[in-house]
Amino acid sequence: MITVDIEKKLKAYHGQQVLKIAGQFENGSVTKIYGPSGAGKTTFLKVIAGLINPEKGKIAVGDIIWLDTALRISLSPQKRKVGFVFQSYALFSNMTVQQHLAYATDDKQWIKRLLEIGKLETFAKHKPEYLSGGQQQRLAILRAMAIKPKLLLMDEPFSALDPKMKSGLIPELKLLWEELGTTTLIVSHNPQELEGLADREMEINPSL
Repeated sequence: MITVDIEKKLKAYHGQQVLKIAGQFENGSVTKIYGPSGAGKTTFLKVIAGLINPEKGKIAVGDIIWLDTALRISLSPQKRKVGFVFQSYALFSNMTVQQHLAYATDDKQWIKRLLEIGKLETFAKHKPEYLSGGQQQRLAILRAMAIKPKLLLMDEPFSALDPKMKSGLIPELKLLWEELGTTTLIVSHNPQELEGLADREMEINPSL
């Protein structure tokens, strides 16, 4: 169980807004997160990952406290060991597809399986600049999965994929998450694409 209760100030065109989120996420659940542009969806994921800190709040995973602003506790992103798929992909230009995955794990069979799922076997020696946008996005997803995360945070992870690739990849990912018991939070501007994948949803709307 992941328990979140946070407040984070947001900069908005029409003044200051506050992102307030309180909720629980069951182990192994898949949650789709949606809301208007600028509502703080990406910020919420980054707070959970430990990439930014809220002004106030707590995050607990089971009995382990990741964040407690009152007690000045904040585990580093490295200690949280979260899989994160960034909207910008955040790939390393000097690394091949294979090296991206090998950087996260030395399990060669796991890497082979991920490459097959992402349909990137024949691109293993290619660097990001030689990949299409869709291939880069798939690599970002595979890299996040390489560590076999118990918590996976995805920011618009399927936006660059064509319908055929998306329809093939999503069921494969769902099987992986079920196998690993991964709790997954997915930010999407198109919640319909997650039909049949997510078992719950969360709408984010900041308050003034």
